[in-house]
Amino acid sequence: MCIEGSSCHYRGVSSGVPVPASPAPSSETPRLVRRDGGRVIAGVAGGVADHLGVDAFRVRVVFMVLAALAGAGVLAYGLLWFFCPPGHDTAPPAPGERRQAYGLAIVGLVAMSVVGFAASGTPAAYLVPFVFVIVGASLVWREFDTSRVSPRTPVLTWTRLIGGALLVIGGLVVIVLAGNQNFGGLSTTLLAVVATLIGVVLLTIPLWMRMWRALNEERAARIRNAEREEIASHLHDSVLQTLALIQKQAGQPEEVARLARSQERELRGWLFGDPAQRAGSLSASLQGVGAEVEDDYRIEVDVITVGDLRPDDEPAAERRRWAALVGATREALINAAKHSGERKVDVYGEVTEDGVEVFVRDRGVGFELDLVDDDRQGIARSIRARMQRAGGDAVVDSTPGRGTNVRLTMPRGELARGERDVESVAPGEHSRTGEGHR
Repeated sequence: MCIEGSSCHYRGVSSGVPVPASPAPSSETPRLVRRDGGRVIAGVAGGVADHLGVDAFRVRVVFMVLAALAGAGVLAYGLLWFFCPPGHDTAPPAPGERRQAYGLAIVGLVAMSVVGFAASGTPAAYLVPFVFVIVGASLVWREFDTSRVSPRTPVLTWTRLIGGALLVIGGLVVIVLAGNQNFGGLSTTLLAVVATLIGVVLLTIPLWMRMWRALNEERAARIRNAEREEIASHLHDSVLQTLALIQKQAGQPEEVARLARSQERELRGWLFGDPAQRAGSLSASLQGVGAEVEDDYRIEVDVITVGDLRPDDEPAAERRRWAALVGATREALINAAKHSGERKVDVYGEVTEDGVEVFVRDRGVGFELDLVDDDRQGIARSIRARMQRAGGDAVVDSTPGRGTNVRLTMPRGELARGERDVESVAPGEHSRTGEGHR
């Protein structure tokens, strides 16, 4: 609902009058699940009807017709019952719908028996007990196949369970006796063992299904709890601690802004980054350098990278080149933090097929390169010489009153002929010649 006097956009109409917000109709096909509360037998026909957007009566008629074709409908119904998960609807079926469904099921079983006898000449001694087995197994499965377990099992449920088990056992016994008369070559004991195994399987399938679903639900709940604990612990160790520091230093706007930026950077990396993929990458190194300078010099460093590479996956010579690029970027950031007078520095890095380019720009006071004293070797040694030794280049463009732009270029490929090894510089250190002035 929109507040009166405000702009409310509802289905393309803008108004200042309160309008009740109703969800837009979804055009997506519903997921194939069995009806739970609104089922008659197992909810398969109703679930298929909901999935296809047709009347459940038509689906039940199709199952009945398929049941007459060598029991194909019964087999399809059983497979869908086994593989389709139950839904979460609670509306019970209407009495007329329930009677209609039971009538169609009886007609289908009778049609299956008649067609089977007429087509193959199978004696009724097999078809009738087989129908009893199907009906009994359906009764047992239906009572166990529910997601709502009542604290006290009603008498009707036990009646259905016992009746279904008796139908299954009785049907199998009749089939064994008939088989013993018609297949005298087979041992009665063997037939009894096979019938017993079949009966046990038919009667215990719903129990195994319930156990399997319970294990899956428990595993999913355990995973959700672990994720919640991880989120809670991260928020406690980072966000809550930062908020406490902000409250203590509320009178220092610069420190509060620094803490907020640091926390924002950490949260973005935690929410949207993949530590396993970003660890050791060039973009992660540039982000780390920017965060380090931002924390040390109380400025805002905005780092944007396009493309990426992993120096750890390349030869040692290439790793030294990328280390030199990161070190030169750090020196350019320190120079901007110390001398530009600007509280924000932008870093843009782009990885191409030919190499990597990094731009460090500030909009501070700027300076004249020709007027830099000879004893001020921060740019000459910490940036230019470092890049040139690694086979790259550094171009400094600065104008008084308009800021400074440092362009660092490092090509890919083999090291240039005659270049020397890059001096190793620790991530937390920088060249002494460049730590004082430009």
